[in-house]
Amino acid sequence: MLRSHLSVLPRPQEPPVAHPRTPLAERPTAPPPTTPSRTLALVVLCAGTLMTILDGSIVTVALPAIRDDLGFEAGQLSWAVNAYLVPFGGLLLLAGRLGDLLGRRRMFLYGTAVFTAASVLAGAATTPAVLIAGRFLQGVGSAMATAVSLGILVSLFREPGERGRAIAAFAFTGSVGASLGQVLGGVLTEAVSWHWIFFINVPIGIAVVVLALRAVPADRGAGPAAGADLAGGVLITSGLMLAILALVGTDSHGWTSARTLGTAAVAAALLAAFFIRQAHARTPLLPLRLLRSREAGANLTQMLMVAALFAFQIVLALQLQNVLHLGAARTGLAMLPAAVSIGVVSLGVSARLSARFGHRAVAVTGLLVLTVFLALLTRVPADADYATQVLPLLPLAGGFGLALPALSALAMSQARANDAGLVSGLFNTSQQVGAALGVAVLTTLAASRTEHLLAGGHDAADALTRGYHLAYGVGAGLMTAAALVALTVLRRVKPAASPAA
Repeated sequence: MLRSHLSVLPRPQEPPVAHPRTPLAERPTAPPPTTPSRTLALVVLCAGTLMTILDGSIVTVALPAIRDDLGFEAGQLSWAVNAYLVPFGGLLLLAGRLGDLLGRRRMFLYGTAVFTAASVLAGAATTPAVLIAGRFLQGVGSAMATAVSLGILVSLFREPGERGRAIAAFAFTGSVGASLGQVLGGVLTEAVSWHWIFFINVPIGIAVVVLALRAVPADRGAGPAAGADLAGGVLITSGLMLAILALVGTDSHGWTSARTLGTAAVAAALLAAFFIRQAHARTPLLPLRLLRSREAGANLTQMLMVAALFAFQIVLALQLQNVLHLGAARTGLAMLPAAVSIGVVSLGVSARLSARFGHRAVAVTGLLVLTVFLALLTRVPADADYATQVLPLLPLAGGFGLALPALSALAMSQARANDAGLVSGLFNTSQQVGAALGVAVLTTLAASRTEHLLAGGHDAADALTRGYHLAYGVGAGLMTAAALVALTVLRRVKPAASPAA
């Protein structure tokens, strides 16, 4: 029962053709498209990303209402969330590469259209099976649209200062989306019904498609012959999906169950086969040079950071509801100061600091701030007063607003003309894998600690609080590891090598 408690992230002109091996950051700067159109394109990309990110968390506070209305059986309800996360995380890499081959705008438009149509299906669901099918298709559409968004952005904004500000705005959208999803999900569920957490996507999705047709420049793509590795696509997609499935299933089946270990073993075998194939394929889906580059360190750093911080959002929301006894809407609003802090820092501070001190320094600073933040949460008592003992800590979440834009710029700094979508998809994949890993590990540890204390005679509030403290402490350790990776793996990356520094 405790585990179930814990389970409820004018058209712009085309740039001149560049040699495909020339990094985006090193190409001669062409006359930029008209500013209003590029600004509109940035707004469209951010709106599309916000819509898909929101959908990853908006469901969480509505789960009790969905369970009661649709009659989900015990152990089945988690699939209202997992059915979205599995295809989203599993398809990002493939979708990013297909965007490079077939056209990134086309992939963004198709993905948004699939997501919007799937939102209608999920919102109109009258049975668990229909809702799960709608959520799965939402995940597919989200992967298609999200995978190429950052690649489109870096091709539109080539001047270092402008690119830094654009990446900061894009990172802001992603970083606050999960928190806003909890607020919006609680408000819509209580004010109207849970159906509207899906229906609200429909007018937004239609507007994004219409405006993208006007503002986002068309691109032909490199063509399937440049890297249509069908077998590699099947291996990486099935491997990632099974890996995420194994992680999200630990809440119901445990870490040592035959299901978890068997799924993880098959996933590992598929991923190993994928990398072996990429080393020998004539047109690999994922050129291994991308994993040997220093920018790969940005992906690993982000994975560790997101594992800790995404789990923090889940764990703190549970603490506010289960220990401080706040309702769904009040819990969402109580988390809002963290989202505001992240937004203010990412939009108003991060790009300027990166331009002056370099992305590595800004990323490490943000990670250290987040480490302190999570460490302080381990000292919040069971009888805490939100206004005096929780609220003052939430501005420290702004460290995420420092770190994420800097890591985004580092990850994209050497993207080439023909693989910007793939690099973007790889960065988003590391984010989703980190989120799934963090939630699986930290909530399991919290549950195990709580169960042990309850068996030892502790009262429920104290046992829950100590379990949450353990999750925060492990999160602080993950943040420390992320900072160490940034200091070592990225130690030779100079500010000038990044497009936004």
